[in-house]
This record gives sequence, C-alpha cells and structure tokens, in this order.
Amino acid sequence: MSDTLDEAARAIAEADALVIGAGAGMGVDSGLPDFRGDEGFWKAYPPLADLGISFVEMANPHWFRSDPALAWGFYGHRLNLYRETEPHEGFSTLRRWGEEMERGMFVYTSNVDGQFQAAGFEKRVVECHGSIHHLQCAGRCGDAIWEAEGTEVLVDESNFRASDPLPACPSCGALARPNILMFNDWGWISDRTQAQESDFRAWLHAVRGARLVVIECGAGSAVPTVRWQCQRLGGTLVRINPREPEGPAGTISIRMGALDALSSLSSRR
Repeated sequence: MSDTLDEAARAIAEADALVIGAGAGMGVDSGLPDFRGDEGFWKAYPPLADLGISFVEMANPHWFRSDPALAWGFYGHRLNLYRETEPHEGFSTLRRWGEEMERGMFVYTSNVDGQFQAAGFEKRVVECHGSIHHLQCAGRCGDAIWEAEGTEVLVDESNFRASDPLPACPSCGALARPNILMFNDWGWISDRTQAQESDFRAWLHAVRGARLVVIECGAGSAVPTVRWQCQRLGGTLVRINPREPEGPAGTISIRMGALDALSSLSSRR
C-alpha cells in the first residue's frame, strides 16, 4: 500500500487539473450514517426497521403523497443532521490541492448533503442527484427550485415523523419536497443539476489536453453514477474505497477510507 500511495501522490503532484468524485463513503468520516445495506440504514433509523421499510423503499416520492409526515420525518431529520455536520479534514485537503493546480478543479458527487459547499467549495460542484438544501413543489405547480435556508422541520426521533407545519410551496401552498432524485422518481426537477453539468462540460472542454487526475472517494457500485463518470474522464484515476477500490486498467486503487487515504497522501506531498 505504501508504494500505491506514493504513486498516487506523484500523480496528484504532477497534475494540472483535478476532478473530485465522491459517493456516500466520503461523508462517513464526518460522522454521517452509512446506508449501505438495510442493516446500516435501520441502525440509523430504528423506527423504520420496526416498520420493515428499507432505504430504497423510503427514498421514494410516493411517501409525500401517502404519508407526508413520515416522508418529512425522514428527509427533515437528514436535513437537520447535514446542517449540523462539520466536513472532515479531507475536504480541506482536496480543496487545497485543487486550488494549487494551474487549471483548477471540479467536484462530481452523488451526495445530497452539501458537505462540499460547507467545506468552502463554491460553484464548481455537480450534485448529480440534487441537494437536500433545495426544495421544489411536490405537486409540480411549476419548475421552481428554491433554497431550504430558513425552512425548519421538527422531527420526533422516537418515530421519525415530522410535526406540522410541513414545508410548503410558496407559489401554490401545496406540500414541498427536497429537490433530490429519489427512486422511481418522475417528478424531480433537474434544472439546477443540469446547469451544474453544463458548467462541468464547459470546464472539461477548457482543460482538454491538461494533465488530469481524478480522485474518487467512497463511491460504490450499488448506485454507480459517480464511478462511471470518473472512469470516462481520462487522466489518472485514483479510486479510494475500503470495499471496492478496483477499476479499469491504470487505476490506482487505494483500499482505505476517504479521510485516512487523503491524510496519508497529504503527508507524502
């Protein structure tokens, strides 16, 4: 592993541009729950275990129609948790590396927690599954997306149900929902994410020919959006994952958690 870390550190030091790919494993070192498998999900949400509701079943927009208090109990708890969580030091390490590079950096993440923005990353972030810090109308009265800042959700953690008043659409007064792509979700308004992806494509075009390094942290194969994106960018792929570090030929595979790996790489630069 020492030789692998040295190889990754050289690739980072020699790069002109950086893409950071991040999945759920990136937030675990900040203390965020790991929803990998039903057991991990139910450990974080015991009342849902009692009901036999899995993460895939809960992360579905139909709850906003059938049981809004339960839907907002789940997403309201996550919103409150993410607001309170400080990003771990690995975020600052990645930001420093990107700021040092001649052609800069971009983030591509499936996480909806806003940790990169909280860590000082600004506009160069693609949130491919949306953001819990933005809302939309659950009734689709229009295509508006607005910030959740100022929206408070009171959640009873004994049953993970939210109290009235639930977040509402400022235009029509109907129930609001997070601007997140859920499972079996045909109502997600993707305009905000599409704008981020357009900026990402423009940046990739601008850095064409640069020495690119792609550092992927905690992106699993169960929902492989980030892994696929990172593999198709070219450049040198550094895949950090304690369970699934393997990749295509040429991948630098680091079987470690995100914070430990980034700390080890930082000490070598």
